[in-house]
Amino acid sequence: MSGWVRRPTAGPAAPAVGRRTHPLTGLLQGVLWAFAGVASLTGSLLGDGWGNVPTWVALLVAVVGGLALGEAAGFLQWYFTRYVIDTAEVRVERGILTKTSRRMPFERIQSVDIAEPLLARAFGLAELRIDMAGGDDAGTTLRFLTLEEARATRRLLLDRAHGREHDASVRHDVQGDLVAEASPAQVLLGTLVSLDFVIAVLGGVGLLVASLVAGQVVVFLGGVVAVGTWLIQIVGQRVIRQWGFTLHRTPDGLRIERGLLSRTSQTIPFARVQGVAVHEPFVWRRLGWSRLDVDVAGYAKAGGDDATATSSTLLPIADREVTARVLETLVPGAFSAEPDVQAPSRAWPVDPVAWRFRRVGSNEQGFTAREGWVERRTSVVPHHKVQSVEVRQGPLGRRLGLATVEIHTPDGPVDADGKNLDAETARSVALAELDLARTARRGA
Repeated sequence: MSGWVRRPTAGPAAPAVGRRTHPLTGLLQGVLWAFAGVASLTGSLLGDGWGNVPTWVALLVAVVGGLALGEAAGFLQWYFTRYVIDTAEVRVERGILTKTSRRMPFERIQSVDIAEPLLARAFGLAELRIDMAGGDDAGTTLRFLTLEEARATRRLLLDRAHGREHDASVRHDVQGDLVAEASPAQVLLGTLVSLDFVIAVLGGVGLLVASLVAGQVVVFLGGVVAVGTWLIQIVGQRVIRQWGFTLHRTPDGLRIERGLLSRTSQTIPFARVQGVAVHEPFVWRRLGWSRLDVDVAGYAKAGGDDATATSSTLLPIADREVTARVLETLVPGAFSAEPDVQAPSRAWPVDPVAWRFRRVGSNEQGFTAREGWVERRTSVVPHHKVQSVEVRQGPLGRRLGLATVEIHTPDGPVDADGKNLDAETARSVALAELDLARTARRGA
């Protein structure tokens, strides 16, 4: 007997199963909650006196209770967080009572960074920071994965974001070509001869002498705390945060790795660089050193005091030749011409010293502004990254025949404004830049 067998039709694909992060995530996140819990319970118990119970018992209850509450909160946060990476997007689902789901299509992912906070680094764990087009809050963090898994996941996400075929057999920790590195000795020496560090030390010495002469020990101790805090902040930001700095060129952009206690691996895509600024403090110029900062789209609100926060510093300290090589990579040809339009001498009433060092100029690649004597800063914005141009003139400026050309770019460390120029010259510079920007955007 002949017949036929009906094949079942394919139904919709089963939804991908979410994964949790590393099991130690709850423990590590719970530590932070525990500190807050201990502090809160300690204040409540000691403040209320807690009857006739001895202080050490109240402290013990606060510590045990805080740890228990903190670890419970960390465990629940980890247990109810899952992530999915399918063929089209990354999805992160969180929440105990109220569920939230953050979806990130691959085509909108702009960068994927790895951070190793100190406590997580001790356990070989790292967090993955996924940045996406769409604003300051467009992105998410996967906390925590093993370092190996974080690197593999970054490679997978970047391959899919750039439309590349992902090959799991390819080493995912390839660093790319080394462009620059800053030795710990150079970073430390650069910090010691920086102007703010010298001012802090001299201020501390002056305060010591004045307090000894006046016999005011309390004033001295207060000043020591203030100056010491300032010095710790400088050392933390310039030395500890930038320790072991390396810069590699990869297919996805320039990759920065830095940090002594907490370690960060940050990738800056070439297309997101909106402008660059070269800083040359007075002593550094004599040593042939400079610092390079960049405006990066989406990084304006990033940063803070966190040692693993996103940084706009592309080179913390480097020789001029290295800085020039990196600049040529980011904005080819933009630094080939010196800015030749200078602020006039009649600007001295509003700019008594600085007017002598203010210059602007442009070539086919970008607009350049230079200023500063104690610390010289040269800012360059590629023409196709200029958002708008404005000529601003206040009452005193109108009387002196001065005006400022403002080059509008995303918020960041780059300031390419031409301040206190001759008014007619300022208008000519602005009109010329508008033409160059329009031409560059058409060709971009």
